[in-house]
Amino acid sequence: MDLFNLKTTYIITFSVFFLSFYGFTQEGNVTINQDEKITKLLDIKKEMNRDETDSRRYKIQIYSGNRSGAASAQEEFANTFTQWRPVMHYETPNFKVWAGNFSTRLEADRALQKIKRTFSSAFIFKPKKKK
Repeated sequence: MDLFNLKTTYIITFSVFFLSFYGFTQEGNVTINQDEKITKLLDIKKEMNRDETDSRRYKIQIYSGNRSGAASAQEEFANTFTQWRPVMHYETPNFKVWAGNFSTRLEADRALQKIKRTFSSAFIFKPKKKK
């Protein structure tokens, strides 16, 4: 009786081992059927998000002053905060450094809390529409 149980145990173990490698393999091709308009919409959204002067977006101003101060503030910001790209703008008579392109005020507020630790005079604003 023990010999029968031993053979049964080996057979079951071998069967489970064999089936675990070959029994659950799956192969196939995935075909995605998607309307062409979805790709076009995604491209339009990406382009809208790239627009730095969109008046519906919030930005954070980290510096306003002379050109050399703006350049150093821009470099310091870029080295400290890699998730937001600083951009220098000229508005007579000052150079300004802006960061972020936030779609909601909440996003901008969260970023401002982090930025104010290094740039205490930073503030949130919405750029004016260019005509």
